[in-house]
Amino acid sequence: MTRRLPCPVAPGPLEGYAARFDDLFGSLAQRRGFREYLAGLLAPRDRNKTLTALAGAEPVAGAQHRSVQRLQFFLSESRWDPGRVNDRRLELLLADPATAPHGGGVLVIDDSGDRKDGTKTAHVGHQWLGRYGKTDNGVVTVTTVWADERLYYPVDAVPYTPARHFAKGKSDPGFRTKLAIGADLAIRARAAGFAFRAVAADSAYGDQDGFRGELAAAGLPFVMALKPRHGTWAYGPDAHTPADAARALAWGGPGDPGDWRLVTRTFRDGHTETWWAADATLGWWGPDGLTRLVVATADPGTLPPKATWYLATNLPRPGGPREAGSPHPAADLAEITRIYGIRHWTEQGYKQVKDELGWADFQVRSDIAIRRHQVLVTCAFSFCWAAWFAEHPPHYDNAAPQPEPGQLSLGGPHAAIPPAPSWPQALRAIRAWLSPWTVLRRWWAAWSKAPPPPQLQALMDSVTAGQGLHLYIRN
Repeated sequence: MTRRLPCPVAPGPLEGYAARFDDLFGSLAQRRGFREYLAGLLAPRDRNKTLTALAGAEPVAGAQHRSVQRLQFFLSESRWDPGRVNDRRLELLLADPATAPHGGGVLVIDDSGDRKDGTKTAHVGHQWLGRYGKTDNGVVTVTTVWADERLYYPVDAVPYTPARHFAKGKSDPGFRTKLAIGADLAIRARAAGFAFRAVAADSAYGDQDGFRGELAAAGLPFVMALKPRHGTWAYGPDAHTPADAARALAWGGPGDPGDWRLVTRTFRDGHTETWWAADATLGWWGPDGLTRLVVATADPGTLPPKATWYLATNLPRPGGPREAGSPHPAADLAEITRIYGIRHWTEQGYKQVKDELGWADFQVRSDIAIRRHQVLVTCAFSFCWAAWFAEHPPHYDNAAPQPEPGQLSLGGPHAAIPPAPSWPQALRAIRAWLSPWTVLRRWWAAWSKAPPPPQLQALMDSVTAGQGLHLYIRN
């Protein structure tokens, strides 16, 4: 067997992380491209993270630079399987006790739309882009994210292909809706070993009876939002929408809550809010039906639109007739509210960090190149958690009882571990050594071909070893 050539070493702990993927790449150029691409994604976002930005070249004019062309070939032409790379990333997350999924977490299904011009790019089409709140030309990707109250990370991402890309449109055997993709990703996550309390999604998915039915048929629990005006059949005087069902619940104020029960929402920063939740009845949905309708709100008297959730779930209520025969543990009103609350803040935070790593900045057209870019972004995302927990290893109290699935605990099985994990702080810590490593290496090479002076070489060695330069010191 031909001996593998050594690959140029990536700086700091990035080398140790990248080395775990080396057997998935068949050439030195691929292993080097993997390291360079991750380093470029993790660098500060001074401009869109196109290939010229990742390689540190001048925009447009530097497109033909050999470092840019090398990344272009790595992304579009070289032979490596993004699916295998993502599988390895998930194996590393599952194997690390700090990031391993547990039964108290939530699998969040969502889709992300990004603007793209033209008609030749794979998956592009005139479609609804949720992040912009309008229909526009772009690419939509369906994603799954595992999350608890401490951390979150992407599991899978699959681009949605509009019907116009198929010869027979929506009748083509290869066409799949976003709902079908989302259900398949949830089933794949469970098969890959990801434990979770329930699948959570917003009303774009929750309003679809077929989607909920597909998850239930696969044996997956779910908690999903409904639009307040999501209509259903009912007898004339009965409630016809979730909002009608909520207004039919008895409420006499905090001293006389009637059908409502107080629930306390605890947030990541430690502050709490008092909400109210209740089981409502809508058509065939009810507290003991196959599907429950749970309403959670900050004010049952006014049901404020921005602080009221209408939730459909197949988790049985404690003490109900379905509890004994259900494959899923019962969930009280506080637990249902907790599950959807995780989805709510994860969606907002995840959008921000995707932008920071250049999720939508790809300038390639082929399907394989887009999928590779997305997998590389998720690898960069997961590396931030690996670097964080390497510096802040969790401490486990073996004598402490572990929470049961569905039991409210701020950290799942990792509660009360200071400091609280923070992905933005992890990224800043990485950039404290990655940015000076990149700049010093490029600047000195452009200045002189001679070896750096000892003092500069010592500084370069320090940041190469992952020692950050902290220029801002707190008082």
